[in-house]
Amino acid sequence: MRLLHFDSSERLTQTNFSGKTIPPYAILSHTWGGDEFLFEDLVNGTGKSKVGYEKILFSGEQAARDHLQYFWVDTCCIDKWNLRELSSAINSMFRWYRNASKCYVYLSDISTPITDEQLHQSVWEASFRKSRWFTRGWTLQELIAPASVEFFSLERRRLGDKESLEQQVYEITGIPVAALRGDPLENFSVGDRRAWTVGRQTTQEEDIAYSLIGIFGVSMEFRYGEGKERALNRLQEEMEKANTTPFIVPFDRNARFVGRESQLADLRRKLFVGVSITKVAITGSGGIGKTQLALELAYRIREEFKNCLVFWIPTSDMESLHQAYAYIAQRLSIPGWDDEKADVKKLVQLYLSKESAGQWLLVFDITDEARLETAESSQAISLIEYLPVSDQGAIVFTTTDRITAVTLALQDIVELPEIEQDLAQRMLKMCLISPANEQEVADLLLKELAYLPLAIVQAAAYINFNKITLRQYLLLLAEQKKKVVKPISKECENAIATTWLISFEQIRHQDTLAADYLLFMACVDPTDVPLALLPATSPREKGIDAVGTLDAYSFVTKRTAESALDLHRLVHLSTRNWLKNQELLSQWTQVAITRLLEVFPDSNHGNRSKWRRLLPHTTFALSFGHLRQENGARTNLVYKYATALFSDGRFNEAELYFNDALQSWKEMFGQEYPNTLTSMAMLASTYWNQGRWKEAEDLEVQVMETSKRVLGQEHPNTLTSIANLASTYRNQGRWKEAEDLEVQVIETRKKVLGQEHPNTLTSIANLASTYKYQGRWKEAEELQATQLEICSRNQGRWKEAEDLEVQVMETRKKVLGQEHPDTLTSIANLAATYWNQGCWKEAEDFEVQVMETSKRVLGQEHPNTLTSMTNLASTYQYQERWKEAEELQATELEICSRVLGQEHPDTLTSMANLALIWKRNSRDIDALKLMKQCVEARARILGANHPYTLSSSTMLVVWQTEELEISTSADR
Repeated sequence: MRLLHFDSSERLTQTNFSGKTIPPYAILSHTWGGDEFLFEDLVNGTGKSKVGYEKILFSGEQAARDHLQYFWVDTCCIDKWNLRELSSAINSMFRWYRNASKCYVYLSDISTPITDEQLHQSVWEASFRKSRWFTRGWTLQELIAPASVEFFSLERRRLGDKESLEQQVYEITGIPVAALRGDPLENFSVGDRRAWTVGRQTTQEEDIAYSLIGIFGVSMEFRYGEGKERALNRLQEEMEKANTTPFIVPFDRNARFVGRESQLADLRRKLFVGVSITKVAITGSGGIGKTQLALELAYRIREEFKNCLVFWIPTSDMESLHQAYAYIAQRLSIPGWDDEKADVKKLVQLYLSKESAGQWLLVFDITDEARLETAESSQAISLIEYLPVSDQGAIVFTTTDRITAVTLALQDIVELPEIEQDLAQRMLKMCLISPANEQEVADLLLKELAYLPLAIVQAAAYINFNKITLRQYLLLLAEQKKKVVKPISKECENAIATTWLISFEQIRHQDTLAADYLLFMACVDPTDVPLALLPATSPREKGIDAVGTLDAYSFVTKRTAESALDLHRLVHLSTRNWLKNQELLSQWTQVAITRLLEVFPDSNHGNRSKWRRLLPHTTFALSFGHLRQENGARTNLVYKYATALFSDGRFNEAELYFNDALQSWKEMFGQEYPNTLTSMAMLASTYWNQGRWKEAEDLEVQVMETSKRVLGQEHPNTLTSIANLASTYRNQGRWKEAEDLEVQVIETRKKVLGQEHPNTLTSIANLASTYKYQGRWKEAEELQATQLEICSRNQGRWKEAEDLEVQVMETRKKVLGQEHPDTLTSIANLAATYWNQGCWKEAEDFEVQVMETSKRVLGQEHPNTLTSMTNLASTYQYQERWKEAEELQATELEICSRVLGQEHPDTLTSMANLALIWKRNSRDIDALKLMKQCVEARARILGANHPYTLSSSTMLVVWQTEELEISTSADR
């Protein structure tokens, strides 16, 4: 749970209390307006001019009056780009309101005269009874759940509370006074509780059901578009299933499913055979019906095995896998499921691998875009790592890719052939609202559709929506078939292209915005397209209607909570083919790039969820190679994209895009253009982080010399370029060259920025670091008293450093949050101070915290995570916990070798560390061999005279001498 508060300087800050004790807080209840203060505004420090910011100010001020430091507002305390967080928040909302110390109801449609000192109820009661707040669906739980509910007018004047106004509230809502006073909801019948929604309205009709999940104490998935009645029925089902074996499948059973009995029988024979775990893959071409077959199998397994756990896991990327596992963990109440620090994928894997879990079935519905992790694609999804193993379990995969199928299920593969004519006839009959009377026409139509299920569904959707006959549709098909210029891949898929074209031409005439949305989505990744990414429309309802049109024609599938859309691969491909044929692909790709540039945030930590969701769409849009290189919007997006990759520690990928931006800026504006220099500097940073010091140096020299000439010796960018070059010299062991540049930077920054400017202090710390590497501790300490923390560690004055670091750490936790990279750096610094004092347990506790948080927030392969693993392994060494140290260091070396490369300086450091551990574990031969390999690589990469090379060489000589002495002694 994320809470807000205003600090001593009246700055709005957030604190994430996930996994920690939540302090007392106030919570806001209101009705949404058109200009709310959002999560993005909170993170980026914007939006204070918005009308909605007044609600934030009101909540903070009122909480302070009630002696509460923290408060919560739904508009900005949920990162709606983080789908896991959004789903969890919606299902936790009732609990959050119930646990609040105070709930403030802000009634923006009730105005009270400010001049009245004594506010009489008669002035506002009529407006109070008519307030829109009492008519909204979601405010029902916000009225019932909290113990204390206080009502305020537009002018922030208190009108009363739930207790003093209980009679009025009862008369307005019909909710019994006992319920308002907090009697357990179990005391009221299901019918009574449902009746409380009468007269309430929601923007989406399904919300009438969804707003009751807290009232009935259940969790459920949000499926906008299913309709009010179906949503209420699912709510009833969830209530009935609350105490039964979970069946987590996000789709209803397809009442129109027919045939495929031989494949279903084959699948059933392969499952639950009692020998280890059974894994089966369903494979076949796109649109052939793999997902529908798996869905029918899941429902049949449920019918046959009443106590079998069944979980459906949509798998497009690691994030979708994570969300699905998180929901499973929650439904199974696996210990630790609500701990943000836990790896829920591992929790579920371990839980289902135990005999006590009982019988279970997992269905992984793999999209066409998902790939297994390989050495060439380390960012792609890896399923195998998180699959549970139990002789009571079974796993089914769906995929179009046979290689993926074989990798996952070996020989247990069920191929899905094209359906037969009689089965296609039954399918068409079940999809149509009005029955087809002309069998001959129906047969001809199905033949034209190549008996492909997706094509049949699309054709039926068009016929139903436009109320035409099969013969009329067949004529349209013949007419449009001539226009399908470029085949997709084979005849059966061309049937989908033709049905697509018929529907698309109709949409263009009926709803131009819907057509524009489809053309836009053809230029981004077809999976998980956020609604917020679609071009903005006014009014908002127009956009909702356009999405509804696409849904009616079976072109899109709505995702959870209507936050995003999916396009079938063949719909996406058909739309792109149409754009190419019309010579519009470049134009619409430019539209997509311009829109992505508008919504793509800067790369600060708080925006991570948002830009991570946008990365696949940006990758797709930028992959179109026919846009002019001299394209400012494209180049700006390339640079933003590269910066996000850089922040995520994906330096080799960031390198490609920084180089792209560099070449573009250079061609458009020349070598001396500021953006050219910035791109060059960032490209150098990617080299630096990959340990490619020479390449980094070459670029940094160029940036420095050009900056001096164009911007001047004292320009901040010039000084930064000098500091960067000094850092590269330092990493090559060229202490004197680094020192000369750092002294130059310090003196200039003192003169230009002042003695206490943060950049001046940073440059002083850099010079102190250079002195440290040379063993010049006294000079480092005398350099500047403000750098006491750095110097204290090297002089042994650990207590002073510890006090400073605790202060910095606590401040950063409060201001930036527990998981911010700067906070983690502070915790790591404090751990280092404990380490230097020999306080191993304290150091270990902080290092474990840093490592686990880094893994979760930054990823297992991020450089900061790898550093934290090395630090913890070192602490284990000093406690003589050699087995734990070896396991951790070996893991870190394997990741470094794979991600950074065999000859990266960090990999070589890891190699040296593991050799030392092996030596202490009496693995002398292995240690000697590994250290020799390290010395040879360091001499080749860093140079024979680099301090690291000399250090490892000395160690190697000592070990070789020892081996020689032992050998000589044995001979004697």
